[in-house]
Amino acid sequence: MIRHGGDLRRAARQSGQAQEQLLDFSANINPSGFPDWLRPLISAELENLTRYPDPQAEGAVAAIATAHGVAPAEVVVGNGASELLALLPRLLPQRRMLLPVPCYAEYRRAGEQAGLVIEPLPMPEERGFALDLTALEKALGGDQLVVIGQPNNPTGQLCDRDALLRIIREHPQQMFVLDESFIDFCGRENHSLQPQRPANLIIVQSLTKAWAIPGLRLGYAIADEKIAQALREQVPTWSVNGLAQAVAIRAMDDREFIPASRRYVEQRRTELVARLEGLAGLQVLPGAANFVLVKVTHPRLDAATLADKLLARGILVRQCDNFEGMGKDYLRLAVRTAAEQERLCTALASCLEQSPPRPVRRKIPALMLQGTGSNAGKSVLTAALCRILQQDGVSVAPFKAQNMSLNSCVTFQGGEMGRAQVLQAQACRLDPDVRMNPVLLKPSSATGSQVIVCGKVLETMDFRDYAQRREGIFSQVQQCYDSLAGEHQVMLLEGAGSPAEINLKARDIVNMNMARYAEARVLLVGDIDRGGVFASFVGTMELLSEWERQLVEGFVINRFRGDATLLADALDYTSLHTGKSFLGVVPYLPRLGLPEEDSVDFKDGLLETEKPAGDVLDIALIDLPHISNFTDLDALRVEADAHVRKVTSLAELGRPDALILPGSKNVINDLAYLRDSGLGDALCRLATDGKTEIVGICGGYQLLGRRIADPYGIESSGSDCRGLGLLDMETVLERLKTTTSCRATHELSGELLRGYEIHHGSSAGTDLEPLIRRADGTWIGAAAKQRDWIWGTYLHGVFDADGFRRWFLDRLRVRRGWSAIRTVRASYDLEPALDRLAAHVRGALDMERIYRVLGL
Repeated sequence: MIRHGGDLRRAARQSGQAQEQLLDFSANINPSGFPDWLRPLISAELENLTRYPDPQAEGAVAAIATAHGVAPAEVVVGNGASELLALLPRLLPQRRMLLPVPCYAEYRRAGEQAGLVIEPLPMPEERGFALDLTALEKALGGDQLVVIGQPNNPTGQLCDRDALLRIIREHPQQMFVLDESFIDFCGRENHSLQPQRPANLIIVQSLTKAWAIPGLRLGYAIADEKIAQALREQVPTWSVNGLAQAVAIRAMDDREFIPASRRYVEQRRTELVARLEGLAGLQVLPGAANFVLVKVTHPRLDAATLADKLLARGILVRQCDNFEGMGKDYLRLAVRTAAEQERLCTALASCLEQSPPRPVRRKIPALMLQGTGSNAGKSVLTAALCRILQQDGVSVAPFKAQNMSLNSCVTFQGGEMGRAQVLQAQACRLDPDVRMNPVLLKPSSATGSQVIVCGKVLETMDFRDYAQRREGIFSQVQQCYDSLAGEHQVMLLEGAGSPAEINLKARDIVNMNMARYAEARVLLVGDIDRGGVFASFVGTMELLSEWERQLVEGFVINRFRGDATLLADALDYTSLHTGKSFLGVVPYLPRLGLPEEDSVDFKDGLLETEKPAGDVLDIALIDLPHISNFTDLDALRVEADAHVRKVTSLAELGRPDALILPGSKNVINDLAYLRDSGLGDALCRLATDGKTEIVGICGGYQLLGRRIADPYGIESSGSDCRGLGLLDMETVLERLKTTTSCRATHELSGELLRGYEIHHGSSAGTDLEPLIRRADGTWIGAAAKQRDWIWGTYLHGVFDADGFRRWFLDRLRVRRGWSAIRTVRASYDLEPALDRLAAHVRGALDMERIYRVLGL
């Protein structure tokens, strides 16, 4: 039988379960966990463990004294409040202990060990075990030491502060010890007697409960100077270790943690009480602390039997039959997180043979992939898991709350979303849905982005404005998630950047806050190919809050080249340091054949390949500063007779067979870049030469024109600018953004095209040859008259059509004097690539464990 809260070792032996598998409702510790500053503080103090701590803990004493407005001589620190409670009866002159019961058993034990006569003062069950102050006053007389919990443990009842203070003042011959170890959960400002403490009152306070550090051991007493000095002489030298002293100093300076914790506990307590009151056979008694006293009134079960049944289900609760005057019918339950309380109440309902009361709608199983940094491979691994689950017959959908990318697509309904989530949707064999990526940020300058919410442009904001409005946007994100999740069995979420960006965490809507909302377990992905992966894992974990760390299931190493067995020591060390294990090492997969999420790999040159020997066409892609949808050229990479290369400077340009001006999120600035770099003039010379086909896509199409006007300040302060002049066309950037998925026809080849439009501009000219026509008759592409090697279009994905792509390349071949191939030799089909990726990842990850995490 478990007699003390938090005795996990004994409970594990009794239940046959591992300690880490037990859910502990027996220990009354702050369910918020310890404050964020505690872990880095302890890390910084570790080097001081080679030195003895301050034997008198003067720094901690001074900090506590300042916080309470008392003299340092009135403060004594100890190895937990229990040490001080054990020492006080030994040094005080009183020989009798008046003890309202039921109460914390260590009060009686301390008195008995000091040789005091114990005088119990029963608190009647019919009064809910509330202390009757009139009865207390009547029981006073002689040399008594009165010990009272404020609030009481195990009942959580509070005494009326003013009435109790009057009694203490009117009985100066008695000494009173008030244990305020749990008072921070009730409101110190309303219930503590410290601000008006008489000379015959000693206040004892535990820091382990409210600050969630029971393993560190730290408590203090505030008393009259003479009593404090006598108590100080009884405390063993170095009773408080150096880490505990450092924590005390920092805690006394923290004015936010306790109020926030109290609000959190009040909310969780209210929820727990409501859930318990819905279970027949249980009676909840009134209280105000971070625990709840429950009477078992079931006709066939007593508290001990119910506790044993819960322990068999991995839940430890506190039996109260060893609290004097309480009897065998009571259990004490700690206030914990909402999910943990839901598990407790579900288990209680099962033990009581009832349906769970007022069941709370649970989130569907969810797993989130987060990274140690950007471009760790989260998007691709998420797509892989999407395809694996889909192959296994699971209805799964992808979700990324917020995506910052210039690589976007348009859904069939005309909403704009991140390209990566479109790929993930395809991996699930689902149509793209803006709910999969509710917020898309498209950077338009160094400090601002166009904000797209639920597929539509909200407005262009700088990062500060967006940060201030993110809370409201997050509610829309949650609605999208709930709506999408309601249609599937499993959700696979993707984070963004790193969850350890401490400058962004407070307003995060895409990493840990989203994981918490979705009740998702988190896999942390690191790219070993970039180096420093183990430091990244450890560093990320060190910067996470405790609740965030608890969401992390483990690590995944991505893009490994070599023998994975050589990583064994590093894996073991990282797991030892962080307490998290590895779920797999994914080998590097060359030539993946899937679109990249953003321009990181493109900008870093990671997509570059060597030009093969033989008759291979040279296709140059201009690397604009604000390049967007660079994946428009992915289809060209599958062709054996074409080599796509990136051009970042005039020296790299050369004389390619084709030159592509890609999409741009800021055509005004990118036009200035072309002129300043000399690339603009070079493009004009190539156009005159006629040996290079020049193609503009979307923003690149606009750059080829004579003039670009921005009357509404979409990308500038409202200026007009002169374009490259290769197409007789003028573009006006409009307020409303065109986003549409469409089919079209290429007039010269007769080939059918399919893609999407995403642009603000409308373009028109006179000396143009219409080239690409939508199914509704609208022209969305044109070529220069008499110079059809210069052309452009608003259609993203123009090269995805196998027939048109072959026609385009054959025209380049003929211009070079080579023969046309005429037949399609390569198919731009992502399905084989997704299946290959899924097989690759399935073999590398511990899929059995992932399925267990998802409860499948």
